[in-house]
Formats: sequence, C-alpha cells, structure tokens
Amino acid sequence: MMRHRLLLAAATATLLGTSATQARVTRFVVEQRREVPAVRPGAPAYVILRGYYEGAIDPRDRRNAIITDLAAAPRQKDGRVGYRATFAIALPADPARASGFLVYDVPNRGNGDVAADAEDHVRVVSGWQGDIAPQPGIQTLAVPTASGLTGWVLQRFTGVATTTASQPIVGGIGRPTPRPLPVSLDTRRATLFAQAGEDAPREAIAARDWAFADCRTQPFPGTPDPHQLCLRGGFDAAKGYTLVYRGKDPKVLGIGFAAVRDLNAFLRFAKADDAGTPNPLAGAIRWAIVSGTSQSGNFVRSLIALGFNQAEDGHQIFDGANPNIAARQVPLNIRFGVPGGAAGMFEPGSEGSLWWSRYDDKRRGRGVSSLLDRCTATRTCPKIVETFGSAEFWGLRMSPGLIGTDARVDAPLPANVRRYYFPSVTHGGSYIGGFPLDGDKAFPGAPACTLAFNPNPSTDTRRALLKALADWVRTGKAPPPSRYPMLVTGDLVEATASAMGWPAIPGAPSPTGMLNQLPDYDFGPGFHAVDLSGVLTRQPPAVRGTIPQLVPRVNADGNEMAGVPSVQLLVPLGTYTGWNQLARGYGAGGNCGFIGGFIPFARTEAERRAKGDPRPSLEARYRDHAGFVARVRAVVAEQIAQGWLLADDGARLIDQAEKSDVLR
Repeated sequence: MMRHRLLLAAATATLLGTSATQARVTRFVVEQRREVPAVRPGAPAYVILRGYYEGAIDPRDRRNAIITDLAAAPRQKDGRVGYRATFAIALPADPARASGFLVYDVPNRGNGDVAADAEDHVRVVSGWQGDIAPQPGIQTLAVPTASGLTGWVLQRFTGVATTTASQPIVGGIGRPTPRPLPVSLDTRRATLFAQAGEDAPREAIAARDWAFADCRTQPFPGTPDPHQLCLRGGFDAAKGYTLVYRGKDPKVLGIGFAAVRDLNAFLRFAKADDAGTPNPLAGAIRWAIVSGTSQSGNFVRSLIALGFNQAEDGHQIFDGANPNIAARQVPLNIRFGVPGGAAGMFEPGSEGSLWWSRYDDKRRGRGVSSLLDRCTATRTCPKIVETFGSAEFWGLRMSPGLIGTDARVDAPLPANVRRYYFPSVTHGGSYIGGFPLDGDKAFPGAPACTLAFNPNPSTDTRRALLKALADWVRTGKAPPPSRYPMLVTGDLVEATASAMGWPAIPGAPSPTGMLNQLPDYDFGPGFHAVDLSGVLTRQPPAVRGTIPQLVPRVNADGNEMAGVPSVQLLVPLGTYTGWNQLARGYGAGGNCGFIGGFIPFARTEAERRAKGDPRPSLEARYRDHAGFVARVRAVVAEQIAQGWLLADDGARLIDQAEKSDVLR
C-alpha cells in the first residue's frame, strides 16, 4: 500500500509539477494597467492589463515534436526554444465579482482587443501569428528563425493595377505579411507564370522578362530587391500571377500554438512566473473557453487537432471551444506557411482532417482520422460548439467537413460536439444588423460585387449559443440539439440553380458557377497532409482531381431553410445569399470572395408584377409597417422561448423594427 501511494505521488508530481524542462511562461510583464468603470448598473468595474510574456518550450517533449522546424531553431542555455508575445487581459477589479471563466479570443491577423464582459468573464487575447511585425495596437508573436533551412515558396498576385511599377512580395489578406527572402535573385532559378483565370492555361514568363527588383524609381530591370517583383512591360489587372522560388531561413511559425497553450496554462494554473511575478488571475479561473472567428476559428480547430489543448504538464487547458465560421485548418505549422490566407488558389488548408468524428478519406488516400484524435488519446477534448453560415459553403469549402470527400454520407458528430448553421448569411453575418432595405454597408477593401451586401446577421444567435456553451461547461447542461443541413434530410444539393430550387429573379445572377472549387492538391512527400504540417516540397502543387461539394437548398424566395435562422431571415426583406458575383477585375463573373448578396423584395404587388419578380412583395407579406413589426414581435418571442435568442437582443430587434423604414 505504501509503495502504491509513493508511485501515485510521483505520478502526480510528474503531471502537475513545473520542472525545468517543461514549457511555461518564464517572464510575465504588465506594461499598462487601466481601470474601466462599470458597463451597467450592478456590474463590476474592470481592469485592462497590457504587456508581453516570454516563454520557452522543450523540443524534446513529444507534445512539441509536431512543430515544424522546431528542431532547427536556436536554443537557450537550458536547451529550450524561446519566444515572446503580446497580451491583453480584461478582468473585474474586484476578483470576487469574476464569473470563474477565462474566455480566450484568438486574434484575427493580429486584430484583437479586450473589454469589460457582460457576463463578468475574464477576457484574454495574445499574439500567435509569427509573421506579423510588431506594431501598436496589434497582437504579435516573435518566434525564432531556423537559419540555413530552405524550401519552395509560392506567392500569388491578383488585381495588380496596370500602373504598378513593382509589386511587394507579400502574402495573406487583410494584413499582408512579407514572404521569405529568396536564396538567389537569379530568375532562372525561379518560375513566374500568368493566367487569365483559375481554369485558364498557364502563360510562362521568360526569366529575362521579370526580376526581383524595385522598379519604382528605375525602369526595368530596376534596382535589385529581394522584397519586390518587377515585370517588363508591367502587369495586367485581368490576370493572376504565380511566383515560385527557393526561400531561406523560415520562421518557426508553429510555435504560435504552443504560445497560446502556455499563456492560458499559466493564467489558469500558475501562481507566478520564473522571476516571481504574480499571475494576475491566480486562483480566479475555474473554467476556460477558446473562441475564434474565420482565420482564428481555423486556428482553434488546428490547436485541438495538433494536441495543443494539453499543457506539457498534462493539464487540459480549455474546457470549451467555439470555432466560428471556420471551414478549414490554419496553414501555420508549415515551413513558409501563410496563415493569413483564405482558401485561394494553390493555398493549403483543406488537405487535413476536417471532421470531428473519425472518417476514412479514401478519395484522397489519407486514411482514417479526425480533429479529435490527439485530445481523445490524452482525454483533453473540450466541449465544442461549432457555428458557421452559408458563405463558408460557397467560399471556404465547408462541405467536406459535413459529408466527407466523397459527399455520400453525413459524418456523425461526437457527443462533445454541437453544430449550428446560420442559414443565408455572409461570412461573419451582417456588419450593421437591424432591418435595412438596401443591404449591408461596404467595408474597407471590399471587392466590387454585383449584388448588394447581405444584411442578414448571425451575431445574435451566436451570442445565445456561446452562453449555452458556458452553461454546458459549467453545469453539464447540454445545449440544444445540433441544427445544420444534412444529406439525410435532403438539405444538401449540387451548387446549381436547378438543384437548389433557385427562383428566376429578373436581373439577378445565378448561383451556378459561384462555388469555390476544392482541388485535391498534392504538395509533395515533405507535407503531412492529415496534420496540415511539414514542408511543401512540390510547388505549385499537383492537382489530382476535384473534391465534390454540396450546398444548402433554398425555398421559393431563394433563402436557405436548414439550421437556426435569424429573426431577419424569418421576417425577410429579400433574398439573402452566401455567394455574390464579382463585377470586374480578375475572376469577374465568378464568386465575389466569400461575400454574400442581397436581392430586396418589391415594396408593392404592383411593383412586383411590373418587374416580373416571382417573390411576393413586402406589402403582400406584412400589409403595412405595423404588420411587419407585429411579425417581428412574434418571431422574437418564439426565438427566445426556443433558446436561440437572448431577451436583451430580442428587445433591441423589436426596437429596430419599429424604427425601420419598412413599409412606411
């Protein structure tokens, strides 16, 4: 018995201890402390902390071995690999007022901030994307460089104006980041080709007709510059360009997963850093949830899939997770990866596991796997609420995550996963909400689309589901059953107007041809596709075929029916789509990124008949403004009763309906 107790004590010490070889936050520095008054009567005042932390990870630990190029990173004296990241924390000024929850919001391309929380949770953000340069107001991560390593780099350029003298060699969207330096500026050792469209033939550009150079002050061949691409005769805005070259000295970007793991492990479990600086949340956290949207949601999926929900000491870090509008994994743990991309041509992201249950990817020959394999083996899987909408089907290749790569059978969901679909929404839902008659407002950098922007929101429904996730974590009370389009219910069909049941709306484009295809890419033997990790040894990748994808069918109005509809979709002002048509430029006539469209109903029956619109008018649906508001009131009450809407949000929607211009 005594021997058994000693062994148990030793095992516990191994699991919970903080030995010198374990990854941890070694230095935690608060640079700014700001007090925030209570956001509402009875709510606690908040404190905002900003600063940076330093951490170190052990390359010999099995949990870190999956990080690409970690073995080649420079070591500290103790043999570990160091990094440094920024953070921001919002916590109640009185610790006794805290809810016990830590909510970690994964920043999107460095954009992330914290504020007082309506539920009195602690909110945390930090840097994880190691290719973003430090700058004020942005969450960043400094990772080491694996000097001496090389590999193929591919970079696409589209929409380059014909007046452009030379183009920066940067990758990603939203916040483009510099690409690796070439091993040589000799263009004979690289490749550049152009295409008039993604399905068009490749036009090879001779090595003598382009240069790694800056031509802004000197004409072609310009001044040699490894950061710029210069083309003899200039660029053609109607063409896309693909550059492939040998790059050197990759950043070890996969450390981003470990940095998020280590910070949250520190905030949840540690008393102090190595220097004795106290953990500001010590003893205050009972539960932790990670949430990410779009690129950040892909990060959440990959963090779980690669085993980073387990700290090096064995602790499970996050009890709950919400990957929101995330259809893929994030291409972070790849030599010369571009984590800021968005399902573009030649871009990895959908090659690995996309499903929560184990699935045999026979079509691509990648065997049986799931996003939960590693956390299942270590018993560290969180409770997961997955949320997404229509644009993820049309623009971000969501279909295989639901029905596999053969599109024949619905992939089942494990007991710890709930899935909720926001029908007929754009990527992330409306930016303005309410009940606008002319669509959503354009946002900075938005492409030119044929249709007005989709004003159908998803935020209100997601807010109710996040509360349900917190209740599930805290009390074990399960959220409502999953609701999403399935094959078995006939909700998923081919992406054509006829298969979807799309109405013939005069002057509106057809959804046929708007789907972002999913090629079956082969990036070479150095790439571990299932884990979306490793080295892309074949660039551009070979295309072995196209993975079939399906989309939700629609009703007579052109609106989707499956999932959890918003109040706006249940009391529609028009047709809301997850796709739109690009009006001009490279790819014109195809899908307008992952931006949804809006086609308003006619105001009166006379207007409808004059246009030949098959959809009933606003007048036929609601009679007058009072009838519209009454319908909104009824739907709000139903949504609140069913748990899809919080009472405060319902009251706001009724107020917005009353103040709207609908049928005034």
